[in-house]
Amino acid sequence: MIPVKSELVIGVRNVKDLNEMDINSDTVVVTGFGPFRQHLVNSSWEAAKELARIGLGSDVDLHIMELPVAYKKAREIVCQAWATLHPQVMIHIGLVSTSKAIIILEQCGKNKGYKEKDACGFCPEKGCCVLEGPERIDSTINLKSVWKNVQVEGMDVIFSRDAGRYVCDYIYYTSLYYGNGRAAFIHVPPLSQWVTAELLGRALQTVILEILKQCKQGIM
Repeated sequence: MIPVKSELVIGVRNVKDLNEMDINSDTVVVTGFGPFRQHLVNSSWEAAKELARIGLGSDVDLHIMELPVAYKKAREIVCQAWATLHPQVMIHIGLVSTSKAIIILEQCGKNKGYKEKDACGFCPEKGCCVLEGPERIDSTINLKSVWKNVQVEGMDVIFSRDAGRYVCDYIYYTSLYYGNGRAAFIHVPPLSQWVTAELLGRALQTVILEILKQCKQGIM
């Protein structure tokens, strides 16, 4: 299910104070990225689509969205999703260039240091995500605990505190900022003979269900 159209835009100022919004406790948003550079098929979006196919259970209202590898447009889509869907949690999936079958759980997003141009040739003003925002925002999800508790068939799971200072990190910080920390970022490897969309979809299902277990236990 892909209910949110990327053409719709909402002003960032309208979504800052999410404390005043109702949180839909059964709604989960998962995003993946579209093509960029040599990656004509982005494994993050393929994994998200596979997750949508297998689902997270009948009690979870799962929404998936494709983000362009573009700072501004991706930001608009993420902000709109927070403002209109009010999800319990938003999970972002991104591609990491590696030959290893690994999934990386990112704990925090960084505000500054975005010097690399996106697919549109754009670079954020002053290399910053949110002017005067905190230097770093940690997810309210304890991803180290998730890392310790999950086992993914055919893949290693790694814990990280550096999402890379590109569109992935930029969107993660944006989501943490406007979602009051209720977001997570997962890096996945490119598709290969050994790493298939089906494998990644099952891996995401395992990780996200562990995240939702934290939510139900009130650990967040």
